[in-house]
Amino acid sequence: MATQEKIAAVSELKELFSSSNAVILTEYRGLTVAKLKELRRALGAETEYAVVKNTLTAIAAREAGVEGLNFDDLQGPTAVAFITGEPVEAAKGLRNFAKENPQLIIKSGYFEGKPLSEADVIKLADLESREVLLAKVAGAAKGTMAKAAALFQAPLSKTVRTAEALRVKVEEQGGESAA
Repeated sequence: MATQEKIAAVSELKELFSSSNAVILTEYRGLTVAKLKELRRALGAETEYAVVKNTLTAIAAREAGVEGLNFDDLQGPTAVAFITGEPVEAAKGLRNFAKENPQLIIKSGYFEGKPLSEADVIKLADLESREVLLAKVAGAAKGTMAKAAALFQAPLSKTVRTAEALRVKVEEQGGESAA
């Protein structure tokens, strides 16, 4: 590869690293072009899956200020999932594809500047999506708010009933002048 081509490749990889929320390194040895195309579709539009040159990838990651990436995993045939969207969805796509295609090996990655091992990527894949988690939190908050409102209403309604009973009793005993 000519020097200009290497500079352009490093620049492109640096941009991908800079714009990604998470990155997952994989080994794709033995996968056909058709299978790689299938994997790219499974990862979705918010993940770019690129076959990379290890040395250029390491240079680009360092230039982009990436911390947490295990550079030792940049050996052998490497492809990188650059995730700009939901990391959970991309991790699920990789995990599910690897189950059906054992040639795909998840090596490691990073998310929010922290390193991810293969086991961490699998744990990430086991999480529910952000939307589902937010819906659950909203549902729990709604239930909690309803319980809190009931707790506040109970003493207030008891106070109102007590005051009303007192008023009725005073009226019965001597009228309004005694109140």
